[in-house]
Amino acid sequence: MKTPKRKSKQESSAQRFKVAVVQAAPVVFDRERTLKKVQSLSEDAARQGARLVVFPEAFVSAYPRGLDFGAVVGSRTEAGREQYRRYWESSVDVPGHAVQMLGRIAKSSKIYLVIGVIERDRGTLYCTVLFFSPEGTYLGKHRKIMPTASERLVWGFGDGSTMPVFDTPLGKIGAVICWENYLPLMRAVMYAKGIELYCAPTADPRDSWIASMRHIAVEGRCFVLSCNQFNRRRDFPSDYGAEIGADPDAIVTRGGSCIVDPFGNFLAGPNTSDEVILTVEIDRAQIVRGKFDLDVVGHYARPDIFQLQVDERAKKPVTSLNGD
Repeated sequence: MKTPKRKSKQESSAQRFKVAVVQAAPVVFDRERTLKKVQSLSEDAARQGARLVVFPEAFVSAYPRGLDFGAVVGSRTEAGREQYRRYWESSVDVPGHAVQMLGRIAKSSKIYLVIGVIERDRGTLYCTVLFFSPEGTYLGKHRKIMPTASERLVWGFGDGSTMPVFDTPLGKIGAVICWENYLPLMRAVMYAKGIELYCAPTADPRDSWIASMRHIAVEGRCFVLSCNQFNRRRDFPSDYGAEIGADPDAIVTRGGSCIVDPFGNFLAGPNTSDEVILTVEIDRAQIVRGKFDLDVVGHYARPDIFQLQVDERAKKPVTSLNGD
């Protein structure tokens, strides 16, 4: 009887590796200082051995918690318009300088970098996640397709053309932002694309969110990497413009970041107490072990009953036709 061959170091490292989620606060409305903080935090995660590092929703440079931008039904204020201009000024052009900087950060730290940014395209802002390889290559983006509630005042809607899942040596990486995770059909799309490292940057600190991360990990038989900002009042400008108190140590967003395996077990977190980098080694073989009894787009699906049609074409507001 032949002795089974041992896995090579290369095969073993492809199955087992460290991942990290960053729970921290940006420098609100200051893109350049936030990018410097991203560099420092990425380097720290890399020193801990992380090969994939995920940052929260809207990390560069702000999730505008509590702001109303002076908008009520039928009226907008000049002060609110100025708040929007300030937000727009600190946002990110894709492509642009900030994207180049993030690529350099990924390269210098030798990590896959997944990070939430506020993207500007002409006069519109989008809640976007950017993806970078350890070589510093910009891989692509996902624009949030459904901003939640008042987010719709300041963020545009993404379309089906930016729902990527990237096939990497670590596995298939994609991102679903905040309450997009409550769209069952969107989750189905990601599962159909074979997502294995399911990144869920968010701004939701509720217990119900943490429960959802466990559900999604089990449902998709994937690793879920969820990260939220941890903010205190001092992380916001003194003239921020929202009622978030005056005590500099008051917690505004409590985090709740966590890493969950395909069986719904917490590997790290949830942390609701401080700024932290959660780092853990994962075993990708757990994905296949889980698929044995649950593959919602495979043997557990019923395509004879249920089918989903997805339109991934880019939607442009203006298309020019000519006779050339």
